[in-house]
Amino acid sequence: MATIEHAVYCFETLHAQLNHRTPLTLEQVEASYAAYLAAQKDSNGSNKPKQPALRRLVDAATSSSSSSGASSTTSLSNGSSAASAATSATSLSTTPSDYASAAAKAPAETPLFVTWNLIEDSAQDIADGDEDEDDTEHVLRGCIGCFDDIPLEEGLATYALTAALDDNRFRPIARRELRHLEVAVTLLTDFEPATGGPLDWEVGKHGIRIAFKVGGFPHGSTYLPDVAAEQGWDQEETLYHLMRKAGWNGRRDQWRKVPVRVTRYQGRKRRLTYKQYNAWRTWADEQEAKAGRK
Repeated sequence: MATIEHAVYCFETLHAQLNHRTPLTLEQVEASYAAYLAAQKDSNGSNKPKQPALRRLVDAATSSSSSSGASSTTSLSNGSSAASAATSATSLSTTPSDYASAAAKAPAETPLFVTWNLIEDSAQDIADGDEDEDDTEHVLRGCIGCFDDIPLEEGLATYALTAALDDNRFRPIARRELRHLEVAVTLLTDFEPATGGPLDWEVGKHGIRIAFKVGGFPHGSTYLPDVAAEQGWDQEETLYHLMRKAGWNGRRDQWRKVPVRVTRYQGRKRRLTYKQYNAWRTWADEQEAKAGRK
């Protein structure tokens, strides 16, 4: 499944692109982020950070992990190393496994999608845990991915930039928009044909990919697993909207007459706001500066 670190890496890739710097690698992000989460512990030694949003991130990282964190010998940019980050975590009476990422479970190659959403400043606080997260309003700014197996790090970096800068439905995301963004990463699994017909899938569990022909021309499109539930659509509404998305212009009551092939799949999305990303990025810069002064 996707991890919080995957979302952090997508933000790191876009932030670096828009600020003309070299991004950290995925392995470097995972090592640094594990130490960052460890550093957010309560002063009484609790393994839960004080901020609600960070508590959720720790829960997500810990519950999905089954092994220790990234190697302590991973090098970071500008001469600092993950060894110093791991030392920071250890000095707080914790172990790498306390905040280990799910990197060991992540596939080496996988289909994936990266989604960028725009959220208002007031909604940003909600998304970071100060209010009800379900009330957050998202405005899509880009969503692109692939259904072929692709190396994980390459795929995250490629589609983080492609979705942000090359989704032809939207203008490219500008640097000034960074602080208003949320990223979501979905790794796709369990592809199978809907053998029971076009409604042989579950809202909230499956994403669907459709293919059909009209006038001899092929059409196709997809909705990720969370789309139908977020929109409040049932299966029939979802298929109708997806066929419209694919370019079909028939009447709502005519969609069943089109021979649609449906492939269902699964995938759990991980979200991260810029505020959450920037808190880690600021901490990482501080650790790098400290290491440089030693």
